Amino acid sequence: MIRILVFALFVLALAAGFAWLADRPGELSIIWQGQRADMSLMVAATLVVSLIAAVMFTWWIVRVVWTSPHSIQRFFRARKRDRGYQALSTGLIAAGAGDAAGARKMLGRTKGLLSADQEPLIHLLEAQAAMIEGRYDDARKKFELMADDPETRELGLRGLYLEARRLGANEAARQYAERAAEKAPQLPWATEAALEYRSEAGDWDEALRLLGDGRSGSAEEKKAHARRRAVLLTARASAKLDADRKGARDDAQHALKLDENFVPAGLIAAKAYLREDNLRKAASILEKLWKATAHGDVAKLYVRARSGDSATDRLKRAEKLESLRPNNAEALYAVAEAALETRDFTLARTKAEAAARLSPRESAFLLLADIEDAETGDQGRIRHWMNQALKAPRDPAWTADGITAPEWRAISPVTGRLDAFEWKTPVSELQGPIEEGSTDSVDEAIRTLPPLAIEAKPVVKIEPVETKEAEKPVVVASVVEPAPVKEIIVAEKAKAKPEPIVAEEEERPFFGLPDDPGVKEGAVKRDGTSGFRLF
Repeated sequence: MIRILVFALFVLALAAGFAWLADRPGELSIIWQGQRADMSLMVAATLVVSLIAAVMFTWWIVRVVWTSPHSIQRFFRARKRDRGYQALSTGLIAAGAGDAAGARKMLGRTKGLLSADQEPLIHLLEAQAAMIEGRYDDARKKFELMADDPETRELGLRGLYLEARRLGANEAARQYAERAAEKAPQLPWATEAALEYRSEAGDWDEALRLLGDGRSGSAEEKKAHARRRAVLLTARASAKLDADRKGARDDAQHALKLDENFVPAGLIAAKAYLREDNLRKAASILEKLWKATAHGDVAKLYVRARSGDSATDRLKRAEKLESLRPNNAEALYAVAEAALETRDFTLARTKAEAAARLSPRESAFLLLADIEDAETGDQGRIRHWMNQALKAPRDPAWTADGITAPEWRAISPVTGRLDAFEWKTPVSELQGPIEEGSTDSVDEAIRTLPPLAIEAKPVVKIEPVETKEAEKPVVVASVVEPAPVKEIIVAEKAKAKPEPIVAEEEERPFFGLPDDPGVKEGAVKRDGTSGFRLF
């Protein structure tokens, strides 16, 4: 486009020059070797321009003829190179698709058209073809050659890293990842792998150094970097909580600045303050986390912040949590649990049922069973709540790759992935289906609660046993089992309203009982004759 514009400007300038000369006619005389030539100025300018064009054309013809062998050779070399790159591209596509025969065929064609020194990707195609065919030793050798070449070092290290991971050689994989991270820190896979290995070894300082400051990148990348840094700082704080409370507290607070709603960091900071007997700051951190997340672990630590508190004090703290987040299942559960410790069964039952309605889960029904056991001891009602707990979903827990842990951890014990643990409902271990909890099902469970059974205490009967005169009398105590509840109720009814009992052997008179009107006397004889008579 620029060349066309320059050519157009040149033509316009040439035309403008000729127009200018045409408007200003003149004569030009040239005397050369005794000869005089007269011509107009326009003719002279035309001859000069034509002469220059002829010289330029002649030079182009000479140059083309002189450089034609080299041009022809370059043309065929470029054509061969293009065919080689086409074969290389087709071979890489075949290798990516898993076509071993096609990759091997294109590899041979590429080697015939290109040299490995000219194109390092030939080593990659050869290594991929070897891996598809199962020749892992040959592939590893090719990756080692690529790792020694500065142009393909990162590609070779990645191939060696993946091959070491496949074979389970974690130490070799770690060395390849750290070597790649040292040579090219911008590689995400190398930094990720090195971070995982350092985290698995518990070397949090080195992991933080590898992570860097994360100042460059997009907004999403900066956010992900801040999250990872918060995870590493929290893990380091957890590791030194027992030995260095101040250092653990500083790391946890730094993590909270990066992610203010990161529950593990807040819990560690609160624990550090509690070990320094600074209840006010610990409570402030926990209350802020509670308002933002309503996390179960936050509620437990807040209610049991001081070991010397009474049950009444713990109930007050649980009620404060409920006031901060009303109508919350975790708050209701905390109040119910604290109320059970104070033996306030009415409050405990009310809050536990409300928690079960909001979040029907295993712990809510187990708490109702504990309340029933402490208040009534009725085994039928206890079994009823236990049955509901078996059918309810499990409680949320720290879960990563199907593994649950009682406390948060920085890495997964299965895959070694950083920041893998999440607070969620784990997969149930039961083989059968789990019933979906809802308010209606909880209300139905409360409605179908068995009635409270009346239990009679066993009666101790003391009977003397006759002994010899020289010996003292021995008293033997035996336990008489109480009558069933149904019989006790019938006996009570019999005492309240006594009714005449007629022997089964006696026959009732045809005309009525002896007290009926018109009956004068007597009893029914056993021989079947009646002793009654009318008026």
